[in-house]
Amino acid sequence: MAPSDDVKMMSLHRLAHARAGDKGERLNLALFAYDPRHYDILLAQITEDRLQALFAHRGVSRVRRYPLPGLAGMNLVLDDVLQGGVNGALNLDGHGKTLSFLLLGMAIAVPATLEG
Repeated sequence: MAPSDDVKMMSLHRLAHARAGDKGERLNLALFAYDPRHYDILLAQITEDRLQALFAHRGVSRVRRYPLPGLAGMNLVLDDVLQGGVNGALNLDGHGKTLSFLLLGMAIAVPATLEG
């Protein structure tokens, strides 16, 4: 969905929330729509390819997405994104929770009539 008169852009955090967990080099992000009616928007735009591009600067080697339609959410598993893991990384904070905010800042296209 590209921006037009019928479409507007907004940050993902306006439609969804996330939880994160990390183990070694693997990051697990759980993303859930606040409103189940918005689940199809998330499913269409939060793709493995798009996440691979979003986290490329972190060295992600693989992204897997597991849809959870009954929960209006998805489980996202990213490999090799934690730059050595929480205890081994030289960066200030390699915890997965900080990377969930990167995900939630992603711009998504929504119908212009959508409230949120």
